Amino acid sequence: MGIVPVRCFTCGSVIGDKWEEFKRRVKAGEDPEKVLDDLGVKRYCCRSMLISHVEVIDDILEYFVVKGRVKRE
Repeated sequence: MGIVPVRCFTCGSVIGDKWEEFKRRVKAGEDPEKVLDDLGVKRYCCRSMLISHVEVIDDILEYFVVKGRVKRE
């Protein structure tokens, strides 16, 4: 699961619902251009939002502090 924006920052189209399928299909070896076409993502601003997204939530959660307690290893 990632923190992909729900809407495109430029045009406001909903793109968040397409992320999981896009990620799954590209990881399976499909061409990102074809996947975006199949998902109906036509505008270049929306396409760039999905193509350039980097999932960093797992890295951020390593440093999460819960009520004054720091995760120690």
